[in-house]
Amino acid sequence: MDVMATVRLRIDVSGTIDNEAWTSLQQFDPLQKAEFGPQFGSSSPCKHRANEPHAKGEWIGGEITVQTPLLAQYAVSHYLEQERVIDADVVA
Repeated sequence: MDVMATVRLRIDVSGTIDNEAWTSLQQFDPLQKAEFGPQFGSSSPCKHRANEPHAKGEWIGGEITVQTPLLAQYAVSHYLEQERVIDADVVA
């Protein structure tokens, strides 16, 4: 039986360039898949050039997939301990 569970994240990208905030996160092990981008939510469309830092207060969503709902709960705790993670929730 392949259950899989998804955790949705809000990442503070203020002052970083491109996906630097995402790549600097300590990812949860064992994750099955990790994705990041405005398709998972954002504070607003970026109004700056791609090579310029994100504005203060800007956030972009991410999503990780793990094997079970129990691992998803552990993943939420793991991500909430990190400075740039604003919110983390298991998606029903």
